[in-house]
Amino acid sequence: MKIIITGGTGLIGSALAKNLAKDGHEVILLSRRIPPSKGYPAGIRLEKWDGRTSQGWGRLADGADAIINLAGENLSAGRWTNKRKQAILESRANAGAAIVQAIQQATNKPRVLIQSSAVGYYGPSDVAWFSEDDAPANDFLAKVCQAWEASTQPVEALGVRRVVVRSGVVLSTRSGALPRMLLPFKLFAGGPLGSGQQWLSWVHVEDEVRALRFLIDTAQARGVFNISAEPVTNRQFAQTIGKVMWRPAFFPVPAFIIRLAFGEMSTVVLDGQRVSTKRLLEMGFQYRFPKAEAALKDLL
Repeated sequence: MKIIITGGTGLIGSALAKNLAKDGHEVILLSRRIPPSKGYPAGIRLEKWDGRTSQGWGRLADGADAIINLAGENLSAGRWTNKRKQAILESRANAGAAIVQAIQQATNKPRVLIQSSAVGYYGPSDVAWFSEDDAPANDFLAKVCQAWEASTQPVEALGVRRVVVRSGVVLSTRSGALPRMLLPFKLFAGGPLGSGQQWLSWVHVEDEVRALRFLIDTAQARGVFNISAEPVTNRQFAQTIGKVMWRPAFFPVPAFIIRLAFGEMSTVVLDGQRVSTKRLLEMGFQYRFPKAEAALKDLL
């Protein structure tokens, strides 16, 4: 297969690309910043794009089997000033518009488009159990997810099968949230953040890649799918890290300190949601790491 991945040099894109290339597929990574040292195996090539239009790369969509849209500014790269929030929103909307433009111009249109999103769509709750049918929240993260998902919706009218994936926190030791979570435990100062009661919907990076490939290959898969292993509270996750690393896990970080340090962005760690992946499981997918302890033991 010929597969295009936007935002393909990030954590998920890199892992997915290497997995696909290992099986002999042709993978094209679109990125606004081409890394100076590529380090990608044969079968993967990088193409530069502006993240806003199909200029310079749109021809690649013609005859592609699948496009996976992961593009968007990093949510945790800095404090959420008004300027930063605008950049986060626009980066996702513009990337989706560029993909739609490329598909509109393609003679042989892709069979499937996988549109990335996140469980932040549902908003924070300590009691709800969210399914794909639940309505979006009204906070900033939820609005980002809504804009991200809506950005590629027009391809459905072009006859392209579209799948939206709302992923939990993807765990990897290479990058992302987990290395930051592990640091205090390495210093023997780990513990829950804030109340510790907030839910963490998470997924091992290997299962994230496996789920994406499953949805690419499953022709009857359409619409929204949550991707998350068994959710745990922040306190339970901290205790599990401590157990796996043989480190203490009883040094809490008060919520007000996190809010002082990160401002509105603190919602990423102080708030959470518990999501169901019943739809993905009913489709036939099986998690390799459904439990946090097994996932952390594998990663660490």
